[in-house]
Amino acid sequence: MADGANAMLAGRRRGGPAAPSGTPRRLGPRAPLAAVAAVFTLAQLVFVHPWMGLGWDETVYVSQVSSHHPAAFFSAPRARGVSLLVAPVASWSSSTELLRVYLSVLSGLGLYLALRAWRGLFPTRVLATAGAFFATLWVTLFYGPQAMPNYWVAIGALVCAGCFLRSWQGPAGRTALWGVVAGAALMAWMRPTDAVWVTLPLLVLVLARRRWPLLLALVGGLAAGGVEWVIEAYGWYGGLGERLSRASEIQGGLGWSIAVDDQLRSLGGRGLCRPCTGSMPHPVVTLWWIVLPALAALGAVVAVRAGRAARSLIPLACAVTAAAPYLFMIGYAAPRFLQPAYALLAVPVADALWHLVRTGRGRWRPVAAPLVALALAGHLAVQFAVLEGTVDRNVASREDWARVARELHRLGVRPPCLVTGHESIPIGYYTGCSSGAVSGNNENTTAGEIVGTARRIPVADVTGPGGTPPGYARGWTPYRVTDLTVRVAPRG
Repeated sequence: MADGANAMLAGRRRGGPAAPSGTPRRLGPRAPLAAVAAVFTLAQLVFVHPWMGLGWDETVYVSQVSSHHPAAFFSAPRARGVSLLVAPVASWSSSTELLRVYLSVLSGLGLYLALRAWRGLFPTRVLATAGAFFATLWVTLFYGPQAMPNYWVAIGALVCAGCFLRSWQGPAGRTALWGVVAGAALMAWMRPTDAVWVTLPLLVLVLARRRWPLLLALVGGLAAGGVEWVIEAYGWYGGLGERLSRASEIQGGLGWSIAVDDQLRSLGGRGLCRPCTGSMPHPVVTLWWIVLPALAALGAVVAVRAGRAARSLIPLACAVTAAAPYLFMIGYAAPRFLQPAYALLAVPVADALWHLVRTGRGRWRPVAAPLVALALAGHLAVQFAVLEGTVDRNVASREDWARVARELHRLGVRPPCLVTGHESIPIGYYTGCSSGAVSGNNENTTAGEIVGTARRIPVADVTGPGGTPPGYARGWTPYRVTDLTVRVAPRG
């Protein structure tokens, strides 16, 4: 009795009653969010093999800060955010496994902080469901541990939108404003153009309502994240307009171009659908993508009826502007392009799902709840099936690059060296060589420079299946490697 009384008295001194001895303590609102983030991290390590080699774009980003590989050509659309993100590991280690583990942990932490940014706006169960929905999409699991920018744009979008709403609906506290700055800066750090599209509805709102602190936070965050990209535009391309024009050219020319069907085709696990031909995946694979907008709209209706319209309509508007250029302004598709939209839609979708399974009084709906649970189980099965196939295909393709690199080493092409031709960027990275192209989106040299380089260091040209070698390599000795033809320049 005395111990219990002392515990209750101590609780009152701290500002609240203490739980009686033997009573289990309730988990705080952070625990479910932390659990979602932890499971997400573990799922990446289990289902996306840490030993999976680096992909094409990853080799570009990692090579910029690697001490073991020459820097690959950095084209106009790219930003330095991913390179700086991986620098703590890639700057001193060439271990792909270590990099994957580092990015898996970092992406789990990012998801947790992004969900925390929405605290107080929705019940914890809604935020945990939103995080679980986004984290179990195959595209999120696949790209979370990869050195790619789109997942981090999604995290920045969640942080920015959540902190914006907290400031919008109450006094503009410093914590929320700094969250807006951090989210906008992270997006611009990774992909400046995506950051502008995501924040467009927020900028319109603050200008219309003259919320100057929020405007300053948004613009300041975008400027802080994008300043390096702008400086680089003037240093390398002759100005911001010229870099944007070159970026548009590399992406096939931005303009009216419906890519909705391309995105549907890519849902079967195609990392890049360019050109996007072939048949559609099975309807069971694309069903969730078609249902997603309907659930988001239901979430918006639920929010409007509950008198909290802004909390769902604002992320919904940001999701629409984030997805618009990749659905209607580009001639190809990649599932990762829509990750920011998926992250923002996850919040109203989770709200809609809870509305479907529980009444306003908190009671479970006896028919709807089992049906929704069954649908979600099927959805998870589809996502993990697509993920497994995608991982297997990518592991195989990256092993092919490693196989070509080993053969080049056997032929005497060792660092310092140069690789040109078909897939020269990833093959060059795996070989430890520089890469060169005389035409195309990654043009960075000339035929004369390649011939001159061959007088000093080993140079190899790779010709793809059915391709023809460039003029400067036609007299070089050919070798067959897998389904490729490798031509090695004569010494001297």
